[in-house]
Amino acid sequence: MTIRFDGQVAIVTGAGNGLGRCHALALAARGAKVVINDLGGARDGSGASSDAALAVVAEIEAAGGEAMANGANVAKFDEVQAMVEQVMAKWGRIDILVNNAGILRDKSFGKMPIEDFDLVVDVHLMGAANCTKAVWDIMKAQNYGRIVMTSSSSGIYGNFGQTNYGAAKMAVVGFMNTLCIEGEKYGIKTNCLAPTAATRMTEDIIPDQRVLDLMTPESVTAGLVALVAEDGPNRSILCAGAGGYARTVVYETDGIYLTPEEQTPENVLANWDKIDDATNQQELKAGWMQTNKFVAKAAKSLGIELG
Repeated sequence: MTIRFDGQVAIVTGAGNGLGRCHALALAARGAKVVINDLGGARDGSGASSDAALAVVAEIEAAGGEAMANGANVAKFDEVQAMVEQVMAKWGRIDILVNNAGILRDKSFGKMPIEDFDLVVDVHLMGAANCTKAVWDIMKAQNYGRIVMTSSSSGIYGNFGQTNYGAAKMAVVGFMNTLCIEGEKYGIKTNCLAPTAATRMTEDIIPDQRVLDLMTPESVTAGLVALVAEDGPNRSILCAGAGGYARTVVYETDGIYLTPEEQTPENVLANWDKIDDATNQQELKAGWMQTNKFVAKAAKSLGIELG
C-alpha cells in the first residue's frame, strides 16, 4: 500500500518552519497541492514575515509540486476565511487541514500574565477552531475531509510552566471528539497528533544534541501522513517522536453505585479505591455512553428493568 494525495488540496498552518514545513513537504511529495500558511512570527508569536512560507513554496515547486503561500493569522477568523476563499478560487476544493500553528509563552502559572494565557489559547485552540470552521462546510459538501489537531503531552499529561499551552492542547482533544461525531456521516475524519520533535519550539527545553538528533520532524510527519490518509483512523490521539508511535486513550473506570442515602462526600472518599479500580475500565466514545452506564448501574441496583 502506498499513500498518495493526487488531486487533493491540503492546508498546513504554521508550515514555514519545523514540523509544519516537514508535513507540507511530505504531503506535496505524495501529490497534494499544499497551502503553506505561516504568519512568520517568532516562537512567542511576535512579528510577521512571509519569507519562511515563500521558501517552502519554492522548495515544493523546485521538486515539481504545487503550493501557495498565505500569511493569515489563524487567530483571526476573517483572515482565515479569506485564505480559504483564495484556495477555493485557485484549486476548487480542500481535502486536508493540518492545524499545526502554535506559539509558546512558558512561565509558571503564578508568574504568568493572563495576557500570555489568553494569547496561547487563542492561537492553539481558537486558531484550530477558526481554520476548521472555515473548511467544514466545504468538506461536508465534498463528503470527504481529513482534519488533524496538534495536541501535546503537555496537555494530556501536564508539564511545568505550560498551563496555557497545556490547557489549549487538551482542549483540541475535546474539540476533536465532538467533530468526529458530527462529521462521521459526511466522510470527515478528525484526529489529534501529539508530537515530540527537535524544532525551535523545543530547542531550549532539550539541550542534549544526541537526543535532538533522534527527534527528527520526519519521524513525526510519518504519523501525520498516516492520519490524513483516506484509510486513516478516526478519533485517535497519535503520539509520535524519535521513531516511537503510540495511541493515547482516555479510559473511564467501571465505577460504583451509591444509593440516595449513601450519596455523601464521605462515602465517595470511603469508596475511592473501588471508584479508582481499573478493572473493566473502558474507552467511552461519546458523552451519552457515560450517562447510559451510570443509569444502568442505578437501575440494576434498584431492580428497575430498562426498555
